[in-house]
Amino acid sequence: MQSDPQLLVSTQWLEDHLNAPDVRILDASYFLPEAGRDAKAEYDAQHIPGARFFDIDDIADSHSALPHMVPPVEKFISRMRAMGIGDGHRVIVYDSVGIFSAPRVWWMFRLFGKQDVAVLDGGLPKWLAEGRPVEDIPPILRDRHFTARRNAALVRDVTQVAASSKLRDAQIVDARSPERFRGEVPEAREELRSGHIPNSLNVYYQDLIKPDGTMKDVADLQKIFDAAGVDLSKPTITTCGSGVTACILSLAMERLGHKQNAVYDGSWSEWGMYNDLKVDVG
Repeated sequence: MQSDPQLLVSTQWLEDHLNAPDVRILDASYFLPEAGRDAKAEYDAQHIPGARFFDIDDIADSHSALPHMVPPVEKFISRMRAMGIGDGHRVIVYDSVGIFSAPRVWWMFRLFGKQDVAVLDGGLPKWLAEGRPVEDIPPILRDRHFTARRNAALVRDVTQVAASSKLRDAQIVDARSPERFRGEVPEAREELRSGHIPNSLNVYYQDLIKPDGTMKDVADLQKIFDAAGVDLSKPTITTCGSGVTACILSLAMERLGHKQNAVYDGSWSEWGMYNDLKVDVG
């Protein structure tokens, strides 16, 4: 894989740049409640040298009842400054699964106008499997100036998604499992209906990932989107359960050169809750 510091970098690339003064590393690990894992405790026990912990449930909109919705721009700026992430820094994000929650943080940085951000391909599991260094001490943080400008083109709300579902002015691509997409299994949150947004397509995020936790190469990604009926010459909205794995689809599409993609932030946590929004099954 050829590393791209704005999309995806290899473990070797990151080790080569560990001590670069302009590089900042973030552990953005997140686990679903049923996993029974504590991301912050695992970070405290071991992390890539110099990494800061990015809590997607905390750096979020605290006024929303929906999980880890995008925070106001002022909150994002404040948290990044306190974490010592500033203008001129190149941000590398990883997680403890391989590629799972890191793309969400990659997307958030881009939403707030920062382009020098990439995901570590294979994440911490690949890093550890290769015997690369880890530490258990927190980095020394110094406030840095962070400038943000929200790019509204990268995010969609429920009203915009409902309009696109009806007008088909953008493709809606769902990252959830085929069983959840078809409405064959109940949702983990009891208040949510089963099924999918009308006129949406299904590309299961795990189909984009190799067994070793790295993302498949560009040719294989293209085949997967083609097989699902996704036309990468058209605007696309990605969605999932709560706005995390949708960002994996967005990262994959960016690797394929697709620039007109936005994330439905509320995703199924929002759409599945409201009975006045139509749901399709099958």
